[in-house]
Amino acid sequence: MAMASHHSLLCSAAIVTTFSICLLYSLSITAEAVNGGFSVDLIHRDSPLSPFYNPSETPSQRVANALQRSITRVNHFKPTSSSSLSPNELPRSEIVAVRGEYLMKYSVGTPPVPVLGVADTGSDLIWLQCEPCTDCYKQTDPIFDPAESKTYRNVSCSASELSYGDSSYSYGDLAFDTLTLESTASAPVSLRNIVVGCGHNNAGTFNEKGSGIVGFGRGEASLVSQLGSSIGGKFSYCLVPTTSQGKNSSKLSFGSEAVVSGSGAVSTGLGPKRPDTNFYFLTLEAMSVGNKRLEFGNYSSAFGDSEEGNIIIDSGTTLTLFPEDFYARLEAAVVEEIDLVRVDDPNQILSLCYKLGSDDIRAPNITAHFKGADVKLDLVNTFLRVSEEVLCFAFLASERIYIFGNVAQLNFLVGYDSEANTVSFKPTDCTNL
Repeated sequence: MAMASHHSLLCSAAIVTTFSICLLYSLSITAEAVNGGFSVDLIHRDSPLSPFYNPSETPSQRVANALQRSITRVNHFKPTSSSSLSPNELPRSEIVAVRGEYLMKYSVGTPPVPVLGVADTGSDLIWLQCEPCTDCYKQTDPIFDPAESKTYRNVSCSASELSYGDSSYSYGDLAFDTLTLESTASAPVSLRNIVVGCGHNNAGTFNEKGSGIVGFGRGEASLVSQLGSSIGGKFSYCLVPTTSQGKNSSKLSFGSEAVVSGSGAVSTGLGPKRPDTNFYFLTLEAMSVGNKRLEFGNYSSAFGDSEEGNIIIDSGTTLTLFPEDFYARLEAAVVEEIDLVRVDDPNQILSLCYKLGSDDIRAPNITAHFKGADVKLDLVNTFLRVSEEVLCFAFLASERIYIFGNVAQLNFLVGYDSEANTVSFKPTDCTNL
């Protein structure tokens, strides 16, 4: 099935991880017909199904690690100043080492070489380490060798290497090759002529158990953008709660399999794209705690002042992050509704915690009021068990970066439609998909 033509000069280089690659091309990217739609498994990095799983860690330790990753990931969303670029430098796209919480299995090349990549709605590139490795970080899986792939086509161009203050970097080529995704209900789906970043010189804070990144952002080099009309611009995911991750995988769907509709489904418009970013912005109008509605208002963010598109929805950030003033009002409203003993977070990250050995916290109903869509959150979306005796509110104050995180999205079918320019939510038992 033919894709939309791309006629552009594309240059991607990392901010935290330097990846300097340029491409001038005028080709139609094509993908094999996907027969209407397909689904793949998403694996949480702390699931027993994940290579990152450490059986010696307690559930509380895994939560603590996820919270810390959530805080660290905020730096990924900080925009760069274009004023720091010289006139001859081109726009940049970021690759961050082992970011995100969800992994997906795929293969690259012909014959296919398996890759375990981070599925990231905050990234715009499909990336992996490649031979010949002039300087690569240690990787558990075999490193992809383009010379062994019958379908690999390197795209040559000139690009000067760019340096930044972080110790992590990747320098390599941009190329076309075949990606193969393992469908949950049918034969593997082969996608031809997909643009991938092939890193030959990589070092820094990468993890040897992960071997790639699959970008699902709004940029033209992301997987969903490249698939374009072949999937009708649609993808969705359904994230299972942490208590079910050993038994069930989350699901990532494309095309007709990604339609979110029926009873309980609500939709909100995507906010406008921002300069130098390809994140998914939504418009949050208010939060309700019980019958008390708290208007979100117009907060200054790292992306400018706008009530339209004022919060990022992200699958790779654990917590939901709000402006400091708004978070304070939200926390105060929750405190009014819960008559329990407050304690400190043993991880010293979350602000509102209670001493409670069970999950019977009798929390008030909390609703996120997006423009045109009221998303009613359940207990699994609002509180995290951080120890055997402590439950904490899964929201946090943030300075100028506001994110609707993945805990708030658990047990929702979340659908992205780039053609309709919407994001939809439907309460769903994700363990049953």
